[in-house]
Amino acid sequence: MQVKILGSAAGGGFPQWNCACSNCARLRGGTFRGSARTQAQLAVREPGKPWCLINASPDLRSQILCDPDLAPQSAPRHSPIAAVVLTGADVDQVIGLLHLREFQPFQIYSTPAVETLLRSENSLFNALQQTQPQVDWKSIEPGKPASIQASDATELGLTLTASTIATKLPGYSERRSIADVSSTDTVIGLQVESPGGAKFFCAPALPVLEQSWIGDWNQCDAILIDGTFWSDDELVRTRGGGKFARGMGHIPISGPGGTLERLAKITRPRKIYYHINNTNPILDEESAEHRAVREAGWEIAYDGMVVDL
Repeated sequence: MQVKILGSAAGGGFPQWNCACSNCARLRGGTFRGSARTQAQLAVREPGKPWCLINASPDLRSQILCDPDLAPQSAPRHSPIAAVVLTGADVDQVIGLLHLREFQPFQIYSTPAVETLLRSENSLFNALQQTQPQVDWKSIEPGKPASIQASDATELGLTLTASTIATKLPGYSERRSIADVSSTDTVIGLQVESPGGAKFFCAPALPVLEQSWIGDWNQCDAILIDGTFWSDDELVRTRGGGKFARGMGHIPISGPGGTLERLAKITRPRKIYYHINNTNPILDEESAEHRAVREAGWEIAYDGMVVDL
């Protein structure tokens, strides 16, 4: 099984278009030791099979164009992308679906809650239903393994198991009650497994971390975990106000209860931070924070990174 990290940044990418924080300013000025990043996007496949995307980044079109493996292979129209799995309904996880609206058949796997938020609330996503066959929505239920298929029923050789992470509604829908949607599973993590037994877990948003999950993650070959913020007060200090990391649904990397501390006993899998905010000091390869993460056995995702399992 191959996992490609097409994009590794949090919303807005790095540098963020309207941000002049130290990281962004130094990158633009050519004095930053580190690389630009597009918004978080994973692609996974079994050898010889079509690709499955995990979420649909706002940068998806450019990410596809940068990767020859994702280019059409036959005329007049074709795509090696057969399915998309959504871990939530946040704008940064779904807006890229609209880049896939050119009458290309594919499957979308999501919880009923996420489908309700996108299709019942937002008519813009009707752009994916302009012809038949185009997009077929498939429900996934946390705790129940699901086999991923293409629109023509071709098996992709991937089995995913979703786990409920949180019931937080996306920002554009925060005024609604969670009771208004058909399920409480609005934010999920995903375990993806190949027929040969290779498996990885990913969670670009991690608002909570249950102790019971850690043993399961330690049985994986890789984990790709929310690396949005280094510290809980990162944005408050950078902007002079605003929300704390935990208040935005992201456990910080550092500090008491941070993922660096709580996941220290995970030793078997490759440990990778992705979905990294532009303000996060781990992006600076000369920083003490970058060094601390690497010395603790973690990798820091970058665009184009390939994880072979």
